[in-house]
Amino acid sequence: MENYVALLSETVAQGQAHHLFLEFLLIIWVLWLISKKNKKDGLNLTESEKDALIRDFEPEPLVTEVSSTHYALKPRIVRGKVGKHVNVDGVDCLNYATHNYLGFIGDPKIEEKAVKSIEKYGVGSCGPRGFYGTSEVHLELEQRLAQFMDMEDAVVYSYAFSTIASAIPAYAKRGDIVFVDEKVNFAIQKGLDASRSIIKYFKHNDMDDLNRLLEETRQADLKNTKKASRSRRFLVVEGIYANTGEICPLPELIELRKKYKLRIFIDESISFGVLGKTGRGVTEHYGIDKGEVDLVMASLEHSLASIGGFCVGSTFIVDHQRLSGLGYCFSASLPPLLVMAAIEALKCIDDHPELLDKLKQLCQVMHNRLNASAVIAEHFTVSGDPDSPIHLLALKPHHTNKQSLINDVVESCLQERKAVSRVAYLEPGDISRPTASLRITTSVFLSEESIGDLVDTLESVCRTRLSVIS
Repeated sequence: MENYVALLSETVAQGQAHHLFLEFLLIIWVLWLISKKNKKDGLNLTESEKDALIRDFEPEPLVTEVSSTHYALKPRIVRGKVGKHVNVDGVDCLNYATHNYLGFIGDPKIEEKAVKSIEKYGVGSCGPRGFYGTSEVHLELEQRLAQFMDMEDAVVYSYAFSTIASAIPAYAKRGDIVFVDEKVNFAIQKGLDASRSIIKYFKHNDMDDLNRLLEETRQADLKNTKKASRSRRFLVVEGIYANTGEICPLPELIELRKKYKLRIFIDESISFGVLGKTGRGVTEHYGIDKGEVDLVMASLEHSLASIGGFCVGSTFIVDHQRLSGLGYCFSASLPPLLVMAAIEALKCIDDHPELLDKLKQLCQVMHNRLNASAVIAEHFTVSGDPDSPIHLLALKPHHTNKQSLINDVVESCLQERKAVSRVAYLEPGDISRPTASLRITTSVFLSEESIGDLVDTLESVCRTRLSVIS
């Protein structure tokens, strides 16, 4: 005891009394936790009271009430390849709902190359790219994509959604500010959530509203320059918006990027292989230098008719994703047969530029025919640019029970052997969800006659179903 007292006195003398005090508090805290754990909750119920509580218990529903006519309760079954025709619920229909814009699904040459790759590489790489999931075809595809887009480097992901959702948080972090169009797709929204940045939405394709937000932010920065110096600024848009079919005003966006010193990211999942004389996307469409854009993100699942996605940019930008893109680092790499399919599809775009001309012509025909119909205009608001392969038909406000009406329109079109799709979204997670809409897509499989047939069918449905109800 005397030794302990002497040690305690020496410790206090050395100025370590606060350490002892902290240890004492920890001991008290541990004893308090043990005593609290041993205490009973104090609720003493008889057996009859327990039985009554169990009998009267009504668990809350795991999901909200769903209408018996909800489309999710009656899923449609699609069989076979998704080409010019598609089999929906046993009905062979002309396909107005495919994102296979250039018709590469089912192409014999592409299929042959993909099948032959199985003999050499097998059906999968069974590992992430950074470990043992990289083969020479992955590197070849990245090289070809970089050359095709006239960028320094490219990185390939195994899934399109994770490409967009991983690329944004690889750069934008907590405290950064991201300016985003309010109609961006769901993958971008999830990437923004993962970034934990400050998100500022501007009105769809409204450059005045974006300029207002940027100016407000700059004025706030002048009041707190220290905080502003630690924050980076990003601008995220789509080349062609999946939720509207409209092309972004890239020249105006570039001017604002220069003025306010922003980093601009563009999702070209729809515009890649569609816009521009050679299919290079929205930058070629407007004749803008690729160096003006920091990062281009795109899907391999639309124009190239494969699976996966990619990002292209400077070598510095792309290398960062190989270490920070979660969808790249922790996902098994894209199967080599799908890589080979994408490589062959890229070759086809270069070898057959007439496909792009044909698609552009048909997109303009679709745009003109839909907008020229007075019957359709009475019931739908048509959105989409002339060069866009996507057009949305949104029911006008005077209609009630819109989702049920859209389902009726889709069903009526199927009865006429024409496959169209309704716009699906998550409730309430998708902030940009449009009103009840049809999404009409244009592909090289169509003709001016088949586009006219679709418009005639939609007009007939409007007269027989929508006019009576409204």
